[in-house]
This record gives sequence, C-alpha cells and structure tokens, in this order.
Amino acid sequence: MKDIYITKAYLPPKEEYVGMLDRIWETHLLTNMGPLHKEFEQRLKDFLGVPYCMAFANGHLSLETAIQALELKGEVITTPFTFASTTHAIVRNGLTPVFCDIKRDNYTIDPEKIEDLITEKTCAILPVHVYGQICDVERIQEIADRHGLKVIYDAAHAFGEEKKGIGAGSFGDISIFSFHATKPFNSIEGGAAVFTDYEVGVRLYQLKNFGFMGEDMVCGAGGNAKLSEFHAAMGLCNLEHYEEILAGRKRVVCRYRERLAGIKGLYLLPPQENVRENYAYFPVLFDEKEFGTGREKIYGRLKGEGIHARRYFYPLTKDFPCYKSRFQNVHTPVAEYVTDHILTLPLYDSLEDSDVDRICDIILRGNLNG
Repeated sequence: MKDIYITKAYLPPKEEYVGMLDRIWETHLLTNMGPLHKEFEQRLKDFLGVPYCMAFANGHLSLETAIQALELKGEVITTPFTFASTTHAIVRNGLTPVFCDIKRDNYTIDPEKIEDLITEKTCAILPVHVYGQICDVERIQEIADRHGLKVIYDAAHAFGEEKKGIGAGSFGDISIFSFHATKPFNSIEGGAAVFTDYEVGVRLYQLKNFGFMGEDMVCGAGGNAKLSEFHAAMGLCNLEHYEEILAGRKRVVCRYRERLAGIKGLYLLPPQENVRENYAYFPVLFDEKEFGTGREKIYGRLKGEGIHARRYFYPLTKDFPCYKSRFQNVHTPVAEYVTDHILTLPLYDSLEDSDVDRICDIILRGNLNG
C-alpha cells in the first residue's frame, strides 16, 4: 500500500502558476519587492483584515525581525510546547526565554501562570497559537498592559483564523505567519508579519532589507529577509484556492472525529467556541492507562505500515540539548505530559476518506494488541 505522509503540499493548477510566471518574464523583476510581492502583501492585508502586512522570506525570519523591531532586551515569557523556531528567535536575538506551562484544554500558554514569571527583566510575552487553537488573547493583553510588556504572537498555525470575527493577526503588537510548504496555505517558503503601528513597520522594513530606506540611504544594520517574486506568485495562486483547501481539510478532520471521538483514552482537541478554524493539524493525546497502548507503540505501528504521523511537539524546546543546561529553570508539568503523549495524524486536503479509515483502524487495533 502507498505511504501516507504527515502532510502534502497544496499546488494550484500548473497553468495558473505558469500564467503568473509570464508576468515575471515580462518584467525580469525577480526580487526586491517587485509587483507580485506588492500585490501579495495587499491581498494578504485584505484577507487577514489587518492595517499593515509585510511579507518575508519565511516565517522564522519574520519572527526574528519582529523581535528586533520592538528593540527588546531581557527576558521573554513563552511556551516550551512549540516548534524550535519560536525559542530560537528569542535566543538568536540575545534574549532569555522564560518557559511558562500550557493549558491542558488546548495546549496554549496558560495566562494564569504568566504573572508568577514576570520580573524586572521581563520585556515581552511570546505566546503561540498551537495547532490553530487561539490563545486567551484577552487575558494575555490585560497582563501585558498592566506590566508594560510587548506581545508578539507566533501565529504560524493560525493563518486565516478568526476569533469572534476578528482575524488572528489582529492581537498583540505583532503577529507572524508561516507560509511554509507544510502549512494549509503556502507560498513554498514564505511568511509575514502583521501589525498596527506604522513606525514598527518602518523598522521591520529596514531590518529585512539591509537597513535601506532609499536608493543610497542605509539607516541600520539590517539583514536580508525579502520574499521573491516566484514565491509571491505561488502565494497569490494558492490564496485563490484557500476556501477549497479549507473544505478538503475540514472533511478529513470530520472523518477523524467521526472515527476517534468518544474512545476511552484518546483525547481530541474540541473546536474552539467563536473561532473560525483552519484545520491545520489533528493532534491526538494517548493515555496509555486508559487506552491500553501508549503513543510510542502507536507511532511505531503506524510507521511500520507506511503511515508517517509526527510526535509534534516533541521534545519540549527547553529540553533541546542546546538549551537544557541554559534555560530549563521552570517546571512545566502539563507541557511535559502532553509532549510525551501527543501524536499528530496525517492531514491534507486531498487525503482520502479510505486513507483516514486505514489510519484509524490501525490506531483502534492498538488498544487490543497492546
């Protein structure tokens, strides 16, 4: 039988992308914020419902640059239950990550545990919308305002989502998105930072374009995080198909829920109230005592049958060898439990119901075979 991978990148009809490439061949403009790049930023701004949107070469560079643009110094309270990029962006900016535990109900940072971690060195909070689960943005902002802290959201998992009709990019000082090929919406590689303060945008632009603010005027020591015209072209094509992509992913998620909901020892994240989902991931938490088989055996059994699920996120970033002896100074029992029991299942818009059933059948045999 065919292998099933954790995801499969969406590609638009080839002729649509080739049509976009014809425009590049007409101008010979390949990079440096060309016409497709500008069109892509405008389309994203309108789609996300934000005042300002700046495209980047990838989501990680958008996060690193966002931290730099806010001129942060000291400690940043964040979550260890995230992809490596979140913690790396803090550390690579010379800041100290302070790890806060997560909520058991949706795996996002626990606001009730943030204030105990605030010190005179704290400059910001960097929460993550995990698996598309929107953080408690109201509570986080209330804490930040009271303590004079900046808020940067890693919204790499939350593209296109809304909470009470407000786009996920509208919260905090800056939110960043990833358009990597593994995401529901991709531009092959790419990302964006969205924000409300024009002056923040000026600093973001300087930092992503070598510090240039004119043909010969360099105003700071910037890097190079520009998105090419080829990537913008893919983003523009895929944006036209976003609702189609979303519908396919929703179908797969509904099939998983139909097969796995209500099984003792399997815990699925419930849909969030008042949130428009993007169906980015399908995580399942395995309680070995209740289910009869643990995450590792299920992971191995799936892999043995050509199904490539992912222990995502595992391990916690604070347990990485490069950080374990430096920053692991906070006990995060919920995050530690979840990282040892969570498994994300294959999910993409073209995954067939029969394949979902095959995956579920293997999982459900697990509690019988041990």
